[in-house]
Amino acid sequence: MTAPTPLIRTVLPADLDRCFAIETLAYEGDEAATRDKIATRIATWPEGFIVAEVEGVVAGFINSGATLEVQMADEAFKELVGHDPAGPEVVIMSVVVHPDFQGLGLSRQLLEAFIARMAGAGKVRIHLMCKERHVPLYERFGFVYLKASASDHGGMAWHEMVRAL
Repeated sequence: MTAPTPLIRTVLPADLDRCFAIETLAYEGDEAATRDKIATRIATWPEGFIVAEVEGVVAGFINSGATLEVQMADEAFKELVGHDPAGPEVVIMSVVVHPDFQGLGLSRQLLEAFIARMAGAGKVRIHLMCKERHVPLYERFGFVYLKASASDHGGMAWHEMVRAL
């Protein structure tokens, strides 16, 4: 498959089932967000939830929350407890691409669009946690490694990164 030119857009409520399916495929075991958590993210802050649509199909997405103060290991924030849409700090919760669309540059296109969207919204920083193998990927997008995280979400080891806008 040649690299598609996706439509990058704000999530819609109708995207819930497809986003949940992608989340479930992309993450191992308990690290995937539940359908209810994804529904909450769509309903609470669609401005921080973008999808890449390829030929009418959601192929991947990024979702997030905004806050005044970031505590990366806070599990409640994954349900947007403490989310404040006016907050200057953004926390990415998922960057996922369906396996059928991986290797086509969709993660890059999603990240570039997300960074531009958050900068345009006046946010000051984007935070995320990732597995060690993804650290170099995020560094290519200007994220700086902070530390190994105290979070053991899903029974996994996580690493905290941040990018100034």
